[in-house]
Amino acid sequence: MEYFQVMQTPLGKLTLLSDGQALLGCWFENQKHFGGKYDLTEAEETNTLVLQKAQQWLTDYFAGKAPDVATIPLKLKVSPFQQQVLQALQQLPYGQTVTYKQICHLLTDDEQRAKNLSRAVGHAVGANPFMIFIPCHRVVGSNGSLTGYAGGLARKKALLNLEQATF
Repeated sequence: MEYFQVMQTPLGKLTLLSDGQALLGCWFENQKHFGGKYDLTEAEETNTLVLQKAQQWLTDYFAGKAPDVATIPLKLKVSPFQQQVLQALQQLPYGQTVTYKQICHLLTDDEQRAKNLSRAVGHAVGANPFMIFIPCHRVVGSNGSLTGYAGGLARKKALLNLEQATF
């Protein structure tokens, strides 16, 4: 069984999904890839312990704290490649940014292969089912520009400003 809660944040509503043991996803209302690979109409609106912890984590995050995402069990339902990309993002410290190119180089030492991975990395980042928890908003273009964010560029900028990140 899957359970959900909708939480109001300073950047709009977030839908949180859980199986009762782990968080399955977190999406901004009307974002690209909303719901990911899940049918949210089949989930029950109930506030499980995992969802309560996730809501507290988000409350702390929006209060300007840097909560530890390791306190929230995440269950990834993604391809092995996307899992590699998302695991790389999870290593990125609060308030720091990374470029798509840097992520490619984390995945391979082969320069040509790294160049060929850029679109795949962009897709993996864009389809991240854990908005904010896995910080895809910290990925910027090679020139520091704000590019692509499923939740919208205004939200991406607001999240980076909240973290006092330089970009």
